[in-house]
Amino acid sequence: MMKNSLLNWSIQVSLSWFMVGVNMAVALPPPEDIPEEVLRTEIITEALSPIDGKPLTSAEYAKIKAELAESPYPPELNSRLQHLIFLLKVRKMLKTFIPLDVF
Repeated sequence: MMKNSLLNWSIQVSLSWFMVGVNMAVALPPPEDIPEEVLRTEIITEALSPIDGKPLTSAEYAKIKAELAESPYPPELNSRLQHLIFLLKVRKMLKTFIPLDVF
């Protein structure tokens, strides 16, 4: 009887170690997956236009970013949107002094 229980116990331990090994193997990424460290060092040569979202080369993207940075005028917003932003800033300021949910 003692040998039988010892045999059952050893089989259960062996199976549990096997299952742990299987779970560890399932958790590994597929071999064709590129490691994140390699992707971080990869040089990106294409970009999307900040204006219309079309694909650009890195030179075109740099040119557009420089043109947008040199603009002497800030981008114009709808007056209604500007007023809404102003009201949100006032609301945020009032909430710092009056922390109730009145606003």
